[in-house]
Amino acid sequence: MSTLPITELTSRAREIFRLVVEGYIASGQPVGSKTLAGARTADGVSLNLSSASIRSVLADLEQLGLLAAPHTSAGRMPTELGLRLFVDGMMQAAEPTADERAAIERRLFEPGPIEHALAATSAVLSDLSACAGIVMVPRIEPRLAQLSLVPLAPDRALAVLVGEDGAIENRIVPLPVPVRSGVLEEVSSYITAHLAGRTLAEAARAMQAEIVSGRSALDAASRDLVQRGLAVWSEDAMRRPVLIIRGQANLLDEAALTDLERVRRLLDDLEDKQSVAELLDLAREAESTRIFIGSENRLFALSGSSVIASPCRDREGRVVGVVGVIGPTRLNYARVVPMVDFTAQSLGKLIG
Repeated sequence: MSTLPITELTSRAREIFRLVVEGYIASGQPVGSKTLAGARTADGVSLNLSSASIRSVLADLEQLGLLAAPHTSAGRMPTELGLRLFVDGMMQAAEPTADERAAIERRLFEPGPIEHALAATSAVLSDLSACAGIVMVPRIEPRLAQLSLVPLAPDRALAVLVGEDGAIENRIVPLPVPVRSGVLEEVSSYITAHLAGRTLAEAARAMQAEIVSGRSALDAASRDLVQRGLAVWSEDAMRRPVLIIRGQANLLDEAALTDLERVRRLLDDLEDKQSVAELLDLAREAESTRIFIGSENRLFALSGSSVIASPCRDREGRVVGVVGVIGPTRLNYARVVPMVDFTAQSLGKLIG
């Protein structure tokens, strides 16, 4: 979304615009000229303008599409265009406090499996930002303990994968027709005996190396079945990221309850995990934190919500996930953006 440069506003208009945005973010209510007349500038001095002068500036800012008046004589609030201008050109980001940094690191680095750290990341972001916290990382591939192929039909088999952690997953694998008797048992035994202890990706590479070198004891039909089975899981794992959302209750604040239809839409959107994952994917290759305000993202356009998301990078700079928050468009961007960025850096170091 393109906006006019902040430098095109007069210093008076910039100051009044800033006060309206900051007042709205703090209270969730439109800001009126009487409130502004008693306000102080960023330098701490009185605005020193009459209500009539302030109303004139507010009207100009409304004409530019930066402010809106929800009701007659109810004051002004920033539009999505105005919030974008504020975030890009005026916001003074506040680094997380020492207590906030300590709380984030304490939750992330608690002893336990990595899944606990992911859940803790979304929870601590939710707690500190008063929004819904979100974390997305590629699904961690299990290491193989056993794989069995069970015939279902002439052209299909059920592949049962047992991981070293005891987890069991099933997939349908297409079969070439015809399949000779005993080939499914042969393939199952071969994978279990020769590829156990590897991830699916590692297993696929090892199988391919054996085939290319001619060291595989399987015939052509069996080799094809092995590759089909491994491909089904490898492709599926890439499409199924781990997505954790915590703190949806934070979205039900007093202001939200005055617009129950918007809240219903937002909660429905959050249930669409695939669409949430696709939105977060937009932040994966970003150099820094991405901010999507209201209708700037298709998923939350109707509910009028904002998303702040930052890529997690490991020590070698590779993207290993995305963390962020979902909240109302009036959330405190100056505070939450650095918080999300710090959390992303901390999680990247942990899982990278």
